[in-house]
Amino acid sequence: MTVHVRLVEPSDERSWAELYTGYRSFYLLPDDRECLARTWAWVRDGCHGLVGLVAVSESDRPVALANLRWFARPSTATRGLYLDDLFTAPEARGLGAATALLRYSAEYAAREGASVVRWITADDNAPARSVYDAHAAATRWVTYDMKPDR
Repeated sequence: MTVHVRLVEPSDERSWAELYTGYRSFYLLPDDRECLARTWAWVRDGCHGLVGLVAVSESDRPVALANLRWFARPSTATRGLYLDDLFTAPEARGLGAATALLRYSAEYAAREGASVVRWITADDNAPARSVYDAHAAATRWVTYDMKPDR
């Protein structure tokens, strides 16, 4: 199977939802139709600086997705692209979809003037990390999450 990457289209909704459901399941997130619908609307409409990509098969069926988001980099006075989500359907793994999405992301970032494409992944996600290590440098930064004070 050969894949190519393109921006999401409204007609991708069903395939994108299946892929994103797989992504959420991989990270042990519960089924949440409202979350799925809201996220699709954001990606489809480019809300919050989101850029949705899909890697598609010869039949133009999405087999992988990447959701990127623009962010300001005050320390360098530049903009970067944050890769929020990347997921490949199990039957398409090993066929180059993730690599194609990463390459497209880097090309897109260059065309649009971004200074970096950045992402995080789970430290125990060895299959993904082997792909990522071939395309990017792991940083020394440790990530923290703080809950909003209600």
